[in-house]
Amino acid sequence: MTAYPPAWYGLWFMVAICGVVTWYLRNFTERYQSTRISALLGTVSMLTLVAWTWSDF
Repeated sequence: MTAYPPAWYGLWFMVAICGVVTWYLRNFTERYQSTRISALLGTVSMLTLVAWTWSDF
């Protein structure tokens, strides 16, 4: 099994946190700009994670 670097796990953490924050903001607040920002951060984090995984591992 391959050992992943700590930054890789940091991206996983970022994806998870952004997912929960986006869900919360969308369902329990009316902060549309914050919802878009957290969704965008989560999407960028996930795309970076996928690209990094495919290229290095």
